[in-house]
Amino acid sequence: LEQAGLVLEILVSNIDENAVPLSRPKDYVKDLSRVKADHIAKSRPNHWVIGADTIVVVDDLILGKPKTRKESIQMLTRLSNRGHSVFTGFTICCHTRGESITKAIETDVVFKNLSQEEIQWYSATDEPYDKAGGYGIQGIGAFLVREISGSYSNVVGLPICEVMETLVTLGII
Repeated sequence: LEQAGLVLEILVSNIDENAVPLSRPKDYVKDLSRVKADHIAKSRPNHWVIGADTIVVVDDLILGKPKTRKESIQMLTRLSNRGHSVFTGFTICCHTRGESITKAIETDVVFKNLSQEEIQWYSATDEPYDKAGGYGIQGIGAFLVREISGSYSNVVGLPICEVMETLVTLGII
């Protein structure tokens, strides 16, 4: 978004994501993004706020961010040689204007067949531990991905095309 010339202030919402009830993946990420955006918008009611959240889903299981190397290895093993879905929900709102739009984008990703050596090596890097599903397509983890169908930037964490289109629709840019 900054590359597009937007001036941003990045704020962490610090919401309790566990307090948001689990639902279908698209609904869940929309709910998470809405709660995050609303939380920040309360302290910035005259500003446009974008809240977002990304999850990885395989076998109807949501893979969060691994906290340990063991969790990272388990996630990568589960994702090896198969497809999964990446969902990002985003909300753009301004409280004083009473405007809010929430959307969710889904991208299908297929991993290559990972050897145990590759899984061990990648899990030993710092990359998996702050990313949903335990990998970063925009970093070292690019080697894990055989194919992708849909928005690349969605897998990175924010579907830029759709966010920009929504900003235009709202007349923000």
